[in-house]
Amino acid sequence: MRLSPRKPVLFLLSLSLVASVPESIAKKKSTNPESAVNQQRRAVHALNRLAFGPRPGDVQQVMAMGVDRWIDLQLHPEKISDSALDARLAAFRTLHMNPRQMVEEFPDGAMVRQVADGKRPMPVDPARRAIYQVQVERLEAKEEEKRQQAEGAAAQSAAAPKQDVMMNDPSSAANTAKTEAELAAAAAANPDAGSASAESSAMSAGVTSNAAPGSASANKTPPAEDADAGLMEDRLYADLDVQKLPDLAPDQRYKKILSMPADEQIAFADALRGGKGQEFLTGLDPKQKEVLLAMNNPRGVITDELMQAKLLRAIYSERQLEEVMTDFWFNHFNIFINKGADHIFVTSYEEDVIRPHALGRFEDLLVASAKSPAMLFYLDNWLSIGPNSMQALNVPLHAPRNGPYRYPPNPRAKGKRNSGLNENYGRELLELHTLSVNGGYTQRDVTEVAKVFTGWTIDKPTEGGGFLFDARKHEPGPKFVLGHRIRFKGEAEGREVLHILATSPQTAHFISLKLAERFVSDDPPPALVDRMAKTFLKKKGDIREVLSTLFHSPEFWDQSAYRAKVKTPLEFVVSAARASGAEVEDAMPLARQLANMGMPLYGAQPPTGYSMNAESWVSSSALLNRMNFAMTLTAGRVRGVKVDTVQLAGDSGSPFDPAAALSTMEAKLLSDDVSKQTHDSIAAQVQSQSNGVKSKPPDASMIAGLLLGSPEFQRR
Repeated sequence: MRLSPRKPVLFLLSLSLVASVPESIAKKKSTNPESAVNQQRRAVHALNRLAFGPRPGDVQQVMAMGVDRWIDLQLHPEKISDSALDARLAAFRTLHMNPRQMVEEFPDGAMVRQVADGKRPMPVDPARRAIYQVQVERLEAKEEEKRQQAEGAAAQSAAAPKQDVMMNDPSSAANTAKTEAELAAAAAANPDAGSASAESSAMSAGVTSNAAPGSASANKTPPAEDADAGLMEDRLYADLDVQKLPDLAPDQRYKKILSMPADEQIAFADALRGGKGQEFLTGLDPKQKEVLLAMNNPRGVITDELMQAKLLRAIYSERQLEEVMTDFWFNHFNIFINKGADHIFVTSYEEDVIRPHALGRFEDLLVASAKSPAMLFYLDNWLSIGPNSMQALNVPLHAPRNGPYRYPPNPRAKGKRNSGLNENYGRELLELHTLSVNGGYTQRDVTEVAKVFTGWTIDKPTEGGGFLFDARKHEPGPKFVLGHRIRFKGEAEGREVLHILATSPQTAHFISLKLAERFVSDDPPPALVDRMAKTFLKKKGDIREVLSTLFHSPEFWDQSAYRAKVKTPLEFVVSAARASGAEVEDAMPLARQLANMGMPLYGAQPPTGYSMNAESWVSSSALLNRMNFAMTLTAGRVRGVKVDTVQLAGDSGSPFDPAAALSTMEAKLLSDDVSKQTHDSIAAQVQSQSNGVKSKPPDASMIAGLLLGSPEFQRR
């Protein structure tokens, strides 16, 4: 069931969402802090803020444990077992690969080009060979197509003036007649010669056959087309062979594909592109699946596994706060997965830079992000060269200086000066990562910081190399940043600047503000932010301590904060899967839903990342997309995701009672936090569906979908 904006229920829900917390919910607050109602609301609030929303039974478990104890445990994720999630992620081998391994196993265009040009050998291992072989064949076919198109265009361009001359030359008709007469005489003198040789002579003489349609000459295919026809016939047989693959046992199927000639492997890869992938992949182990998928799209294996892992962690991890904070910091130190080589660096960036430091010291996280190849590539710092560096002046590494910090230009150097200071990282480091846009820095500070980080580069980025400090690119001399004189000391200059920024009061306030916006409200109380900033400075940027100050503050638990934050698309999709108890076998359809909602995973192009505020996500079209997703999810129409709405409705074996089902699911999906307006709107929609002569009668999936699309569920 897909809803249109004209449905009255959607209109009412949309009105509610942009309003404040529904009054009927607000009145549920108890004046007795120890009451069961109050404890339930505290548990719901904690799960909505520190986690991606409650799963069935979570609220009761948190209440039994005690909300404060649960929060303390979430602040120490190393104490929480996550073995069930680990089992789900075991199939994704790329999560444990470094970028160099990824490039070797799942080659990009540059690596395929090197193999095609003979600069690298074709792999001997059958699995890797199959991946490379298909990509090389596709590359060569594409280049051959371009070459033929270019030759055809050139031939057409050359023939155009010649044709004009012939049309204007009275003797051209006579010459053509004379040539045809000569060919006829030659054919009479040699009666054994077939029409093919005659046509060949005519073609070599530049004469086009004018045989009548249906004649032997007219039906004869030119040699080039003969070759194409042969290839098409081979591909047809290959396609027929490919269609039989699903009938084979998994191991036999895998070995059969690896032993295929190149044209059949391409046919198989094309079949995967056609959406029949599951038929070919059924029963294969993780490595076998990766190999076959990589034959179709090597880069896609890396990105798909990364996206699936993010969603599965958010949905199933017991370490929910760690997942929330990993998402928060990735967004804060944003990079874009589709910027060139970054697609091979993002996995390591999240696994080795963001996640291990998500609840640690901010300075450690700042340094790790600054040295990450993913960040160096995204903000182009790996290309930054000091204007007076050795490389800019083309001088050797150990050249004598001309003065304390200057190098004389190399008079024998050829070409232009190899210089180019890039300020991208310097600017975003000050504006987005630490001080904020109003942090008191100047353009000169940006330029000086950019000079500090010259030489912070990547060792062979297209091959998945790591951080490298290149002294030849580093700008010599002292720098002056925020009133501090930074002595000339190479890579150590960057560490000094990062320390200054990490311990700045402006940074403490900015980071505290962003955390309060994520966990409290779009406009958090200034007094709370100030207390968090004091903790930040006192505890030397300990993120766990800052969050503890936040979670134990009266502002966090204030009634005005309850269900006051509009969920981002990621929070909405994940919380819907968690609340409904969904069983996710394939998370990629959920990732595609997020892209449709305007929040593709790892897909924020600007360094600002995605907004956490309501104004970015509340619109009539956005709300309609969310409602349609909720209805699609509960109806079981999201491939790879199963939701048992009958169980959610409290299956009693009796005939389905819509009113009872609505009441049961309001408790399970929303802990009874449903306004009278929302309840009446859904009840009216269910009733109208029941009374409709041609309409499908209401069922549990429809009621669940309406509740997941409700304004109360849209908020956390």
